[in-house]
Amino acid sequence: MVKAKTPRINPERLKSLLREMVDIYSPSGKEEEILEFAENHLTRYGLAVRRQPVDENRYNLMVFPDNGFEADLCLIGHVDTVAAYDLEDFGYYEDDGIIYGLGAADMKAGCAAMIEAITALREAGLEKPVGLALVVGEEEDNSGARELIKEYHFPWALIGEPTDLAPCLGHYSYLEVILRTQGKRAHSSMPERGQNAIETMLKLLLKFNEYAAGNKHGLVYNLRELSGFPGGFVVPDACEAFLDIHLPPNSHIGVIKTELEKLLEFSHKEISGLTADLKFWDTYSGYRISDERPLVKKLQGVYRKMKRPWAPQDFRSHSDGNILWTAGVDPIVLGPGRLEEAHTPEESVPFHQVTDAARIYLNYALSV
Repeated sequence: MVKAKTPRINPERLKSLLREMVDIYSPSGKEEEILEFAENHLTRYGLAVRRQPVDENRYNLMVFPDNGFEADLCLIGHVDTVAAYDLEDFGYYEDDGIIYGLGAADMKAGCAAMIEAITALREAGLEKPVGLALVVGEEEDNSGARELIKEYHFPWALIGEPTDLAPCLGHYSYLEVILRTQGKRAHSSMPERGQNAIETMLKLLLKFNEYAAGNKHGLVYNLRELSGFPGGFVVPDACEAFLDIHLPPNSHIGVIKTELEKLLEFSHKEISGLTADLKFWDTYSGYRISDERPLVKKLQGVYRKMKRPWAPQDFRSHSDGNILWTAGVDPIVLGPGRLEEAHTPEESVPFHQVTDAARIYLNYALSV
């Protein structure tokens, strides 16, 4: 009988992998190149990879025990990013141990660390009930995660979103709200003959800002998009606003929806000529996992072994975790990098965090 080796993370291989991944442009909907690269990397080290179709051109990459469909734990990372701020300057560069580039934190560093951890297990000849899923579409519609849970089964997941390596056992809820206001079209040189739907919307948004600022529920509010119609030399007679609302775990989403509906009702009385409606476009439930659960205890043991502080937090953004939770999976969010640096022109991640993440993922897999 061949004795298994002690699995070890290879920092040089990990950095090379991360460099290649960051240098590949992979916005949501255009992940084909990075998927092909990741598949070639995994197969080079003897891992059995399966493609799970998501649409005509895109797919998830799956590495499961014996190339099957079940595992006790799945390491999950999304390979897509937001669109580049500058297509001439989005790639990898390093300065004093900090890795910069589009997707460095969100979440190619987490993906690279997971790939390295699974590769280290394979090199050591160890079989564990742990899978790896590299999914698409997280930054747009979670299409990869939605397809993943239709076919594969696992009770626990670890998602490598940027958390500064803090384990997130709680996850915020998410509401996407659409506001619409109606006005009266007129010639642009005679605005007094019309009613500007954008101006009306701005008055309404002030009411929403006041509500969010004084909200006792811990609500996080962002005006993502504001558009007036039609364009051209006219007073616009329609306006749409898209709002992102994030709520702490275990918040009562129904209460928030009711309060927003009442706010709109009161605004009709306070804003002259207001004609508006509100729709809840997407709703995702938050959650909190008990730290008494067995696999949480195992992760806590990994942190103790690695002499890292155990300080669970809540992940305050939307992620594939919301989709998995709804499907009956318990997702822990844990990865290198900081959420506040994601989606910014200065996105970065300390490389020592990437190697630490790979070791955490490896030790967690060994504990399962």
